[in-house]
Amino acid sequence: MKRSRPIIARRRPIIAIDGPVGAGKSVAARELARELGYSYLNTGAMYRAVAVAAREAGIDPDAANVEERLKPLLAGLEIKFDGEKIFLNGRDISDKINQPEIGDLASRLSALRSVRERMRELQRAAGADGGVVMEGRDIGTAIFPDAEFKFF
Repeated sequence: MKRSRPIIARRRPIIAIDGPVGAGKSVAARELARELGYSYLNTGAMYRAVAVAAREAGIDPDAANVEERLKPLLAGLEIKFDGEKIFLNGRDISDKINQPEIGDLASRLSALRSVRERMRELQRAAGADGGVVMEGRDIGTAIFPDAEFKFF
């Protein structure tokens, strides 16, 4: 019998929580990760980290060459989580990601293919070994369609 997807062997499962803004994904995901002793990853915070990096680099999301200007920025991007803190290229940016202008910029940048592709790579790498609760859009469908547990 032929399988459509390879079987992924992880020591611990991936738990994907997907839903609309304001549904309580973050609270549920943080608590579940804490209870299980798993890592917690907020994918929306990752997009906001990209917005911080783009703003600091002076990249205008409306510029004709925005995708070209984003390529080197995205290639060198390192986003890490430590509990509730988020680090961009080794620097704690937790206090910056909740600024309204960063949220707006993140929303605009997330529409760009290059940004979505790079975030997909980073998100898959972060959860590759399992033992993670990830929340955000498309986690159980586009990022980890093979997640052992999915909540929508």
